[in-house]
Amino acid sequence: MTSAPTPTTVRRIRPEDAARMRALRLEMLADAPLAFLETVAEAAARPHADFAARVATVSRGDHTAQFVADPGGRLVGHAGGTVAPDEPGLTLVYAVYVTPARRGSGLLAALVDEVAAWSRACGRPELMMEVVVGNDRAFRAYQKLGFTDTGVRVRHPRIPALRELQMRRPA
Repeated sequence: MTSAPTPTTVRRIRPEDAARMRALRLEMLADAPLAFLETVAEAAARPHADFAARVATVSRGDHTAQFVADPGGRLVGHAGGTVAPDEPGLTLVYAVYVTPARRGSGLLAALVDEVAAWSRACGRPELMMEVVVGNDRAFRAYQKLGFTDTGVRVRHPRIPALRELQMRRPA
């Protein structure tokens, strides 16, 4: 007999989430090292106070926001959004992650929907994200959420041999 999954709330991060978000961040970096812009070692070495300050900053305002999937206990998903410096109507979606045991559960869509709602509320009607070329699983997942490949390819910010493809959709 299997039990039903714990109900999960998707919401904007709060300052009191700092320790749980740090644990999720380390999981994210270990699970998908090419998808994020720091290494596990870099994140682990960062003082907790610095991490807590970052979480407090993204918990409010309309420049940058982070959203988490919270079943109570350990966080199981994350997605962030930030204003695009050169396109005032665009939100860049970043650091999207769902813990492996919860993939395929609808949390990815719920996280992206929260970023989209925040983006619209801030007056930015479009979302854009970058996916490492060859990460077909992520590419297909984002296509299912309405993102389309723009044809634009950019150099990976940390690994110059890799390319990222840009995907966009309405917020």
